[in-house]
Order: sequence, then C-alpha cells, then structure tokens
Amino acid sequence: MLTSASLDLYTEHRGLARIQGALHFLRRIPARFSGARGAASLLLAALVSGLMVAANALIDEWGDGHLLAAWMLLWAIAFAGMALLTAPARRAVALLREGAQAWREARRRAAEDEQTWNTALHDARIMADLSRAMNGIAVDDIRRYR
Repeated sequence: MLTSASLDLYTEHRGLARIQGALHFLRRIPARFSGARGAASLLLAALVSGLMVAANALIDEWGDGHLLAAWMLLWAIAFAGMALLTAPARRAVALLREGAQAWREARRRAAEDEQTWNTALHDARIMADLSRAMNGIAVDDIRRYR
C-alpha cells in the first residue's frame, strides 16, 4: 500500500523548458564571438606561417646532420613568433576595424548630406534653413579669427 505520495506539480513542461534554454543559449553564441579576435588570430596565423616558411628555407640550407636541432629551432621560432606577434596583430586588427567604422560613418553622413541637399533643391524652405545655418557658421568662424 502507498503510504506517501509526491504531488509536486510543475507549472511548465521540463523538456520544453530545456529546449527553450538551449535555443536561448544558441541565440547568444554570435554575440560572444568578436570579429576582432578572429581577425587577429587569422593575421597572427598568417604572420607566423610566413615566419615558419622563411625559417624552414634557412634551416634546409643548414645541413642534413642536424635534423633534430633544426626541427627544435623551427618550433622555437614558431612559438616565439606567436608570443611576439600577438599584440601587434591585435592592434593592427583594432586599427583596421576603427578605420572601417570611421569610413562607414563618413559614408553614411555623406549620403545623408547628399539626400538633404537633393531635398533642398526642390524645397525652398529647407534651402533657406541651410543658407541661414551656413551663414551662422560663417559668422562664427569670422568672429573666431578676429
């Protein structure tokens, strides 16, 4: 005979809650990845592989009797290259990203200015506003130079 019963009732389906949690986790994955980190890693890999190719070309000229020492030197160069080139690669990628963002912002502003100017060519009120604004800027510039 059953002497005790558990009446824990769930307000939501546990399997559905797990699936929703997994979907929420999967949606947040792209936000965790930084384009700068990936680009810096690719740049670092390219620099180190170029360094490895150059070191391999030099080591091939070294001689056949020292293969183990050549192999150890090649890997030492690879690890030293990764250690020394990580910070410059990250800085280069950060500068490139900032430059690209500044370029996009400048292009966006230029497009807005072009659109405003085209609208002003057809609407006298906007042209008058632009003229007044430009005259005010010119007067301020003249006052600064006196």
